Amino acid sequence: MKKVGIIGGAGFIGSYITKRFLENGFEVKVSTTDISKQEKYEHLMELNFSDHLYISELNVEDKNLLKEFVKDCDLIIHGGTPFQLDVKNPQSELFDPTIKGTENFLEVVNEIPSIEKVVFIASVAAWNTNFPMPAAGKTPLDTISENDPPFMSEESHPYAQAKFIANQTVNNFIKNHPNLDFEITSVSPVMVMGKSLSNREDSTSTGLQYLFKNKIAPNPFIQMFYDTDMQFAIVDVKDVAEGVYKSATISGLHGKNYLLSSETYPVSDVSLMLNNQPPKNKPKIIYQNQLAQQQLGLPFQSVLKTLEQYNA
Repeated sequence: MKKVGIIGGAGFIGSYITKRFLENGFEVKVSTTDISKQEKYEHLMELNFSDHLYISELNVEDKNLLKEFVKDCDLIIHGGTPFQLDVKNPQSELFDPTIKGTENFLEVVNEIPSIEKVVFIASVAAWNTNFPMPAAGKTPLDTISENDPPFMSEESHPYAQAKFIANQTVNNFIKNHPNLDFEITSVSPVMVMGKSLSNREDSTSTGLQYLFKNKIAPNPFIQMFYDTDMQFAIVDVKDVAEGVYKSATISGLHGKNYLLSSETYPVSDVSLMLNNQPPKNKPKIIYQNQLAQQQLGLPFQSVLKTLEQYNA
């Protein structure tokens, strides 16, 4: 039985990834930052085949703990960057854990002979740190694909900058290590929505769905979404989990980074759909998804269906 290690495997996206691997006959090791806080991962114990699930404490900035976590794994999924909008100290809260964590992680996995595949859950910010706003020189309705040059601005949100730099760190590692014994593949989801598998209240994704549903703006950044009726590219959390699973189990994808996106709607329509009302606009495909459809075989679910399930 193959073993997969999932860093961040109890979070909003990670829980669905854990579920997918358990259902497909893998042993699954999931990291948690504090094993004494059972409320963060106890929902995983209710999944089918959870007798093949192991919870392990991990701080991604600690190389020895990282080594211990990955040493007996065949596949590793790295989705351990907290998605944070409310940041007081970007350096300590985001840049250090994201960038240092990525560098440490790559050094460690390069020393483990059993590892066949590493999948990074990057972010749409790997392509455009301005998301959900357009990259410089583009209008809100201009399309973006994997063929576009990645765009970064130092004025973008610190979380987006951290994810962009982490992705560049991965790309540089691949470039500087042409003869790796394992493959590295990344996926870059847009705004991830859907129903959570847990009752955790620390997920920014589920928090944003609540804000949009109730048209609440806790800060000027969110208020700006409503004021401009911002266009949001959305992807279903289950489609992200499937994209990660396929990226991990299909070989020959080394160095690829797939945009994972379904449709784009203005935030006013997202609010309507979250309240079981039909959208006023037709969906658009701004962030292109053909590469993931062709190479990972992903059929992306409509946003309407995703938001219906959030309410179910």
